[in-house]
Parts: sequence; C-alpha cells; structure tokens
Amino acid sequence: MPFPAFLDTCVLYPAYLCDTLLRIAEASAYRPLWSSDVLAELRRNLIDRGIPAQRVDRRIAHMARSFPDALVDGYESLIDGMTNDPKDRHVLAAAVRANVEVLVTFNMSDFPEPALKPYDVVAVHPDEFLLDQLDLYPGITVEVMRQQAASYRREPTTVSGVLVLLERAGVPRFAAEVRRHL
Repeated sequence: MPFPAFLDTCVLYPAYLCDTLLRIAEASAYRPLWSSDVLAELRRNLIDRGIPAQRVDRRIAHMARSFPDALVDGYESLIDGMTNDPKDRHVLAAAVRANVEVLVTFNMSDFPEPALKPYDVVAVHPDEFLLDQLDLYPGITVEVMRQQAASYRREPTTVSGVLVLLERAGVPRFAAEVRRHL
C-alpha cells in the first residue's frame, strides 16, 4: 500500500500542480489525503479567483471520485490542541488524525517543527515532495508527465509546456530535474 501524504489546500489550488500530484498518486506512488475543511477552502479560493462554482464543484467531485478514501474525518476535536499557525490548525489536526508522516504544503512557516514533532509529522514543500517521487519512481513520474501533457486538448500539450507551468506554480527544481530525465 502506498504511503499516505496529507495535501494542504495551497498545493491543490494551482491546477497543473494539483493534476501532477494526483496523477502521480493514481500511479500508486503515494496515497493522497485531505479533509472537508481543505476542500471547502479550495472551493472558496477558486471561486474567489473567478472560476465558476460549477467548474470548481466538478473538479472537487472528480477528486473525490478518483480518490474515495482520501477524505480524513474525525479530526475536529484535535484542532484546538494544535500549536501551529491558527489558520492552519485544521490541516495539522487532519494530518495527525490520518497518522501521516508527510504534510505537503507551500506554507512551511505555518507548520514549525515544534508543532509537528510531537506527532512525527514533517512539513514538506511540494518541490521537495515531487523530487522525492521522481527519485523513488523515475520511470513512473516521467511517464505520468507524458500522459498529463498528452491528455490536454489545449496548450500545454507537451511535457516541456507543462514543466513551464509547474515552474510558475512553485516547483522549479522538480521541473528542472524532469527535464534532465527526458
């Protein structure tokens, strides 16, 4: 069984990054987890960005269908006991409830080591997380990138084009390393 990793809202927000993360999970490299609070925050942020609610709801429903065991519940009573940034305590509480070792987030400062250490959770930047996936599963990861690019009807329809967008989304080292593997 693939190891579980809790995905914070901020890594699910950029569409191409979310797609890459979830396609790698579909290839059984890891098991993605999230909470209803993370999905509600994702929905709110995408709608605030101007994406129509129906498109956002379709995206979230597709995520739920693709990963029916990803939703973590029963964490609410843990929220008040978390000592990380108050706005992200629900994220850490859900990660603790899920018993994960890895929490993938751009918001590293919201998850200081003293808040994570008692629960044996490590906050990992998505660039580092994806580099780990590439290191562990180079063939799978490169093939996922090829399939991702080939699945798009509009640009980007090449791996190089997807990598440019992933760089902009905040994972430049991963993009550079994938280029080396092509």
